[in-house]
Amino acid sequence: MSETDTAKGVTGEDEVVDLCRELIRIDTSNYGDHSGPGERKAAEYVAEKLAEVGLEPQIFESHPGRASTVARIEGEDPSRPALLIHGHTDVVPANADDWTHHPFSGEIADGCVWGRGAVDMKDMDAMTLAVVRERMRSGRKPPRDVVLAFLADEEAGGTYGAKHLVHKHPELFEGVSEAIGEVGGFSFTVNEKLRLYLVETAEKGMHWMRLTVDGTAGHGSMTNDDNAITELCEAVARLGRHKWPVRVTKTVRAFLDELSDALGTELDPENMDETLAKLGGIARMIGTTLRNSAAPTQLGAGYKVNVIPGQATAHVDGRFLPGYEEEFLADLDRILGPRVRREDVHSDKALETDFDGRLVDAMQTALSAEDPIARAVPYMLSGGTDAKSFDDLGIRCFGFAPLKLPPELDFAGMFHGVDERVPVDGLKFGVRVLDRFLDAS
Repeated sequence: MSETDTAKGVTGEDEVVDLCRELIRIDTSNYGDHSGPGERKAAEYVAEKLAEVGLEPQIFESHPGRASTVARIEGEDPSRPALLIHGHTDVVPANADDWTHHPFSGEIADGCVWGRGAVDMKDMDAMTLAVVRERMRSGRKPPRDVVLAFLADEEAGGTYGAKHLVHKHPELFEGVSEAIGEVGGFSFTVNEKLRLYLVETAEKGMHWMRLTVDGTAGHGSMTNDDNAITELCEAVARLGRHKWPVRVTKTVRAFLDELSDALGTELDPENMDETLAKLGGIARMIGTTLRNSAAPTQLGAGYKVNVIPGQATAHVDGRFLPGYEEEFLADLDRILGPRVRREDVHSDKALETDFDGRLVDAMQTALSAEDPIARAVPYMLSGGTDAKSFDDLGIRCFGFAPLKLPPELDFAGMFHGVDERVPVDGLKFGVRVLDRFLDAS
């Protein structure tokens, strides 16, 4: 779409779909070891789109190919604390053979844009670009300064993206007090009179860890009571089957109270099976916020079928609730036992903030204007986002990437899943809501 076209009155709604498709077509697969294509091409694309409308974006490359783009929009009242809108441009890998439509095609089918990153999170990147470009073309300043950050490496913990910028270039976020980012603002239809929009106010902390057991190497044909693989597998099985206790944080309590009101029934967090059954595709996302968790994800040992190795390793994705890190680690060591050596591969804190204030009011106002049966409610994300890095600067973070979704769409299943896609109407809805949100914030 040319600037001649935009000068003729093309809106953010008009171009958001093309922006999303073009971003999806840029392969930014993050394998966690710099073996992927990196985010440089996407960073340059974003910078070009921002520069076209008069902004002065900067590209920061933390490692060859690992690039982020940052720009600042002057607001009507620069004395007010600034707002950060952040999104990541990297995606998890995808195997094209598993998909209905190629994961990097950005194809439109069945009313959706298909492709890796469609909801995680090139949809929000596109919505942000669309809103900013329209406002800049029409000369509409936001009420306060807005910092835009399109980031590398979120899918591997943000070391080469948000963390790099926060630690090496904190001046970029000077004066920022609040932020919005991914995995929030999406809808859950209760009935024809009520649609909940889940705003992320908390997220679990993480301990990605390597487990190691040393044993006695030997010939596979001989009896060996010190087999490292046997010891490790027994420990990993105990961990994988462990039923973690329910711990109700203030965010989960607030969500359950809102849901109780919406469903007209009292909810017992100790007996959530029936409740989760009513939540459809978001049940997995909500259910895991009631407990700490530790999912075994990788195993490694040995080099030949008739050789008992002297060492075996496993990797585990551990997540803990806000306020429960010490309990989580103590339980972890008790379950694994003394033979297992545990070391962190990547760890980060849990976050939790209150669901109140002017920014929350702006979310509700913007949602209600576009969907009269909307009600914004807080929830906890079971995963993690770049908000963890921005919290280091004292920035209060929310997940708010607004999407009005068809009730039948398995939204939670889109994240890192096969056939990831986002409704075209949802993208346009998000543009309208974000535009109103900026005015109200």
